[in-house]
Amino acid sequence: MAKDDVIYEEDDFRDHLATVDEQGKRKWVYAQEPKGWYYNIRTVLSLIYLAIFFTLPFIKIKGHQLFQFNILERKFTFFGVTFWPQDFFIFGLGMITFLVFIVFFTVIFGRVFCGWACPQTIFMEMVFRKIEYWIEGNHNQQRVLNNGPWTNEKIFKKSLKHTVFFGISFVIANTFLAYVIGLDNLIKIISEPIALHLTGFIALLVFTFVFYGVFSYLREQVCIAICPYGRLQGVLLDKDSIVVAYDNLRGEQRGKFRKNEVRAIGDCIDCYQCVKVCPTGIDIRNGTQLECVNCTACIDACDHMMDKVGLPRGLIRYASENNIIKKEKFKFTPRIKGYSALLVVLIGAMVFMLVSRKDLDTTITRVGGMLYQKQANDSISNLYNIKILNKSREQLPITLKVENAIADVKVIGKNITVKGEETATSTFFIIMPKKEINSRKTDLKIGVYRGNIKIQTVKTSFMGPLSD
Repeated sequence: MAKDDVIYEEDDFRDHLATVDEQGKRKWVYAQEPKGWYYNIRTVLSLIYLAIFFTLPFIKIKGHQLFQFNILERKFTFFGVTFWPQDFFIFGLGMITFLVFIVFFTVIFGRVFCGWACPQTIFMEMVFRKIEYWIEGNHNQQRVLNNGPWTNEKIFKKSLKHTVFFGISFVIANTFLAYVIGLDNLIKIISEPIALHLTGFIALLVFTFVFYGVFSYLREQVCIAICPYGRLQGVLLDKDSIVVAYDNLRGEQRGKFRKNEVRAIGDCIDCYQCVKVCPTGIDIRNGTQLECVNCTACIDACDHMMDKVGLPRGLIRYASENNIIKKEKFKFTPRIKGYSALLVVLIGAMVFMLVSRKDLDTTITRVGGMLYQKQANDSISNLYNIKILNKSREQLPITLKVENAIADVKVIGKNITVKGEETATSTFFIIMPKKEINSRKTDLKIGVYRGNIKIQTVKTSFMGPLSD
């Protein structure tokens, strides 16, 4: 071990963060590059994730992005389907469903999302950390370089590393903005004069510096102190949760390995390889800890050492506390069953709301300050405003018909036409023969038609004079 590494005896580790020293100052983590089966699988999955992340903004369906999260215009596009503020209940239920799924997944598998699918971990470990190894060398060489004097070599390597880090952060920021404001708007910000898109350019720089700061300085502190999911893990795990765990029954008592010995103590040879490869600087042998992101680097390191000394693999593995202590297999606890039932209900509700979702959202209101107007031929009219949101991408010519009464609809001005993914407003009269009016207020159903196809029915009221 390096002299900077600190070992906390017994349960002292519970009173300390692995990345903070006794004076409260941050200890920089020089993680050894992991190698092994799990790391190879993570690398392949990360490459797939990165390819998807950087290519999705360029994939369009009929001129629209496949995925876009336009917060400014409050439009969210998933798989080419756009959701508007009027779909708030679907979006809200979707967020609740997602949170319940995270809770459900964490109860069973712990923080495995953090190590295998979290963008922070993937970019940090599979992009920025690899570049750091390439420029500054392995973990020991990085430590020597940082602690050494500012030579020409150090200035060159540090300048090169941070230039590359900033460049990649700029690319990530551009891609991120493409999801938010759309690829077409991003291209305008890049290609047109800055003065025309000053706000967008400032946003681009802000996100670039944020990503640069996260991956060049904050690093594991995001997982330990900033990310709310990491904090949530502490109240979700139980003794049946499957996490990256050290088999203390098999490993203890620890002791150095000696060739040709008949080992009478535990299988842990106290090599500290699991500590050296940990990106958050913890010792997994102390048990499940807040900082652990389940990245499996310690599993690969331990399996490699077990192979070298001829001991069975799996001293560190995916397992629950009850699996290690009581040798129990995974079982569906009442807690898991409860979350499963809730998740099934939420998914069912989501499917129903998506299936029943209409492409047109129509609002009809009577014009304020007016009761009714007398018309020729002994008829009464009411004036209405109509607002139509077209959620589809096709232009829709709209006609209105009164469904439950003898009445005519007369649109003021041009016929109503709504362009794709836009809103149209208009004003119209409903004219009803006086003899058909039996009360002061008559409830009407207005059919909204596209040609001969009824798209929606909207309820409103018709005000008339008191019966003679």
